[in-house]
Amino acid sequence: MRVAVAGCCHGELDKIYETLALAEKRGPGPIDLLLCCGDFQAVRNEADLRCMAVPPKYRHMQTFYRYYSGEKKAPVLTIFIGGNHEASNHLQELPYGGWVAPNIYYLGLAGVVKYRGVRIGGISGIFKSHDYRKGHFECPPYNPATIRSIYHVRNIEVYKLKQLKQPMDIFLSHDWPRSIYHYGDKKQLLKTKSFFRQEVENNTLGSPAASELLEHLKPTYWFSAHLHVKFAALMQHQAKDKEQTAKATKFLALDKCLPHRDFLQVIEIEHDPSASEYLEYDIEWLTVLRATDDLINVTGRLWNMPENNGLHTRWDYSATEEAMNKVLEILNHDLRVPCNFSITAACYDPSRPQTQMQLVHRINPQTTEFCAQLGITDINVRLQKAKEEHHLCGEYEEQEDLESNDSGEDRSEYNTDTSALSSINPDEIMLDEEEEDEDSIVSTHSDMNTPSVEPSSDQASDFSASFSDVRILPGSMTVSSDDTLGSPDGREGKPGEALELEDGKDLTEMPLKRLSDEHEPEQRKKIKRRNQAIYAAVDDDDAA
Repeated sequence: MRVAVAGCCHGELDKIYETLALAEKRGPGPIDLLLCCGDFQAVRNEADLRCMAVPPKYRHMQTFYRYYSGEKKAPVLTIFIGGNHEASNHLQELPYGGWVAPNIYYLGLAGVVKYRGVRIGGISGIFKSHDYRKGHFECPPYNPATIRSIYHVRNIEVYKLKQLKQPMDIFLSHDWPRSIYHYGDKKQLLKTKSFFRQEVENNTLGSPAASELLEHLKPTYWFSAHLHVKFAALMQHQAKDKEQTAKATKFLALDKCLPHRDFLQVIEIEHDPSASEYLEYDIEWLTVLRATDDLINVTGRLWNMPENNGLHTRWDYSATEEAMNKVLEILNHDLRVPCNFSITAACYDPSRPQTQMQLVHRINPQTTEFCAQLGITDINVRLQKAKEEHHLCGEYEEQEDLESNDSGEDRSEYNTDTSALSSINPDEIMLDEEEEDEDSIVSTHSDMNTPSVEPSSDQASDFSASFSDVRILPGSMTVSSDDTLGSPDGREGKPGEALELEDGKDLTEMPLKRLSDEHEPEQRKKIKRRNQAIYAAVDDDDAA
């Protein structure tokens, strides 16, 4: 099965699908599946734009609304997770996943599905330590704090995923697992992104929660985005006992969707030829959802997941055969994901812009149907009830005041905050353009120990080359060969072809020249913040 993987989409669906069409013409066959690693931006209308954590001047409608309205249809099944620049109110309607448009499926806050026998899991958002132990308390309309915290990973999602025991083929996360950079060509990474050096040396770059999941799930493939650079790594896990074969995870991070950027990769994945051609629920995951339903928390108070420490009557929520059979009976042994997409909000009309469109906290019929069938809680229904009873959505400001003191209390089981880079990333801008957050300075070492085997530099280089797919651009994204850093001996490369260099490496492995609309360092001195000419917005807490 040919699977395409995209990095940060930033709403550029048309260009991504155009690129896929071009790849199909030049490649050995059709693309069967597209996986997107966050910043998807499923923006339906002007109200959705206001829920996206970027400065107003970077809020652009892009093209998703055409797929939502039915004007266009995704040419290939598309599965995505959320990042830190999303229409959060839209994705919040589907906490357990669902269709955001025909043939475009969101995995939810965390989720696992199967397609053609390939097991695909993912977790949405990015890690932020001071929100990690909170419940999902945010709801529209968001305030300046909750518009950011809404996309921060929570411990309950990680806890659910850690109950899984069956093998995972593919896993998606937006931010990188911490320490993964030690298993690839770290030298080349730091050459391309020199401002990562401090975090890499201190081992604070990336998400410790994702690192924990990587060590537990040990998927065959792990795909990420967020840091806007292509990076491949091979992580060799240690076997628990001598009788087991040690597993390995092939990690690949991809760039954002721009010309001359490595935002797309096509790979061949083994699948079950006898498996169905439609998207299926994963029975083990559904069973875990049922088992952990009582753990749902819609408050902003800090709390810990159950563990075997003498304080909890139950700490193992993994799926038993009996429990899985019960779920199968509930579903009448039909695991097919129903094609039950429905429009829940007005769609953007270019001829009739509505800048004052009301923002509503909606209950999505897909989620209602899913929860009723499985017998679990719709988080949004509980949120609405809690809001009516306790005005829960106004609770955040008080908690921020309480938790922002310097009491030294550990805000999560991880002692560092890795949602931001301590260095300024020139490929990003700040959400708050007038001040830096003291939180963004990270200097302590990670407490995460990953008992895995680091490869030699030669192994890392060899593995990175295995992901050096040719960069194929549709006509709308093609630029002249003069923009490609110059060929070594005056040769010109055609779009979509890799230039062979003297040392045997191809052009896709070289740092890429910025486009003309991206400011060079000397130009950036003339503006207050970096790289404001293109959209790559992050806030000061969540800078990548």
